[in-house]
Amino acid sequence: MTDHTPVLPGLSPVENREILARFDGGALSSNGGVVVLRELELQLRFSDMLAGCMNDKRDQNSITHTLRDMIRERMFAICCGHEDCNDLNILRDDPALKMACDRLPASGPALASQPTLSRLENAPTIRELVRMAVGMIDVFCLSFKKIPDQIMLDIDDTPDRVHGGQQLSLFNSHSGGYCFKPIHIYDAATGKPVFILLRPGKRPSGEEAARVMCFIVRHIRRNWPRVRIIFRGDGHYGGPQVMDFLEQNDCFYIFGQPGNTRLTKIARPWCEDVATRRVTGQPKDRMRRFFQTQYGAKSWSKKRKVIARVEATELGTDVRFIVTNLPGRGKNLYEKTYCQRGNMENLIKEHKLYTKSDRTSCHRKQANQFRLFLHTGAYWLLLMLRGAAPKRSRWRTATFETIRCTFLRIAVRVKELKSRIRMAFPSSFPQQKMLTLMMTKIKAQSP
Repeated sequence: MTDHTPVLPGLSPVENREILARFDGGALSSNGGVVVLRELELQLRFSDMLAGCMNDKRDQNSITHTLRDMIRERMFAICCGHEDCNDLNILRDDPALKMACDRLPASGPALASQPTLSRLENAPTIRELVRMAVGMIDVFCLSFKKIPDQIMLDIDDTPDRVHGGQQLSLFNSHSGGYCFKPIHIYDAATGKPVFILLRPGKRPSGEEAARVMCFIVRHIRRNWPRVRIIFRGDGHYGGPQVMDFLEQNDCFYIFGQPGNTRLTKIARPWCEDVATRRVTGQPKDRMRRFFQTQYGAKSWSKKRKVIARVEATELGTDVRFIVTNLPGRGKNLYEKTYCQRGNMENLIKEHKLYTKSDRTSCHRKQANQFRLFLHTGAYWLLLMLRGAAPKRSRWRTATFETIRCTFLRIAVRVKELKSRIRMAFPSSFPQQKMLTLMMTKIKAQSP
């Protein structure tokens, strides 16, 4: 009988002994840490939220894979670095992944295959996706043990290159091709995702940004009526429609303000003053000063506080403006509040690069939006796993890729017995104590 088991060729001998490597290990998995994600998902219940928003029209007496099971399978696979749905044609028999989806590793049925998961991604309607967006905000609010007095929400968009005729794709010369420009909103203090919206590959207008913020504010206030909400973003989010809406709804904002002829004229004496101060007295390589004034553009309904950061160097002077309704000194608002939004880029990178949320390759916009929700669920799980590490450990600041490679991509041998399931991790696993400590903390936090 011919043996068709794949062989790994080309390995050099070790001390004159030939190496024979075959893919015949049996009930082994390279995703042993996924069972830890299962405990986190039981706390988060993100898959329950998504599944509860969908109307399953299938005959419930004839199905093998529930909506919840398929969503969890997809999220766990993304967390482990298998963002391509085709990988699940093989991984559907992975013993650790089956256990994470509440199936026995050997005798349990296989998980859903790629065609089944593709039908799942194309199933949600627009109304169901709206319900998921509301549910996503509810998950964010429920993740806090105590209602905060104030939340700072960072908002930004990022290019998502496409290669085909996907709906909503537009050519963007700045991004270098056809793309989407999804909007990401995160809590600045915790890095928790609030909302991710798929949208066309162009800069959002003031009306569109105001609609998005209206949706966010309305549903956050439904959970937390008295919370102080602050939005922080680039200049193209500081349109008059946005500022009017936020002021009318007792919200605060701090946005970049693009320069123009009028602002340049106002800032000219400030620039001359800073440049003169730099060269007089004890010369300095760089001098920075802050000024603020009441400024109103023609499209604005009233004048607002604009802060100018003026910096003089041997190359000349540079001016940056921000607009805000927050109280305080210009220096503190600019350096300690506005400039901290740079961390938003790291949050987007975690979502886009490490959960591969730019794999929006479906044709229909509804399917791609649903994919963004699945990747956001994976983001939540990785964020919670990282948060289970001790506060002063290096793992608290590690990237999702480091967390994945260290605590999820672990080899394990699984053996299903009559009354229990035995998992054998490598004795040489270097982070045994840390993983044990993290799992202890996760279990202590479970309801």
